[in-house]
Amino acid sequence: MVQAEATSKFIRTSAQKAGLVLDLIRGKDVNSALATLQFTRKMIAKDIEKVLRSAIANAQVKNGDVDRLFVSACYAGQGPSMKRIRPAPMGRAFRVVKRTAHLTVAVAERPAKAIQASKASGVKKTEGKSKKAEQK
Repeated sequence: MVQAEATSKFIRTSAQKAGLVLDLIRGKDVNSALATLQFTRKMIAKDIEKVLRSAIANAQVKNGDVDRLFVSACYAGQGPSMKRIRPAPMGRAFRVVKRTAHLTVAVAERPAKAIQASKASGVKKTEGKSKKAEQK
């Protein structure tokens, strides 16, 4: 079973905002994950798409079948924060924290047995529905 991962560090967003988009693709197969990221209306989705494509390329180098790949894990860790100062009224100063995040996406190949089992169970379900239809 092929497993690969890719990491992008020091991305200029907070880990919390990146986590919202990463939750959308966790557990999906890579083609549907790419489609989801393409139509997600968050700026971070483009950066996550780059990391996902990199993880797919890493899996291809390890002779992985792209059709069987899925997003096994994805998370955003907090990176270093840049501290800046903003002028405030009456000679005071407010601190502005510009956060960064480290994005990690891991892909893995679905086992062939699980794919065959899901296809077989799908066939049984449709047969059961047709028998019920015949009884009516």
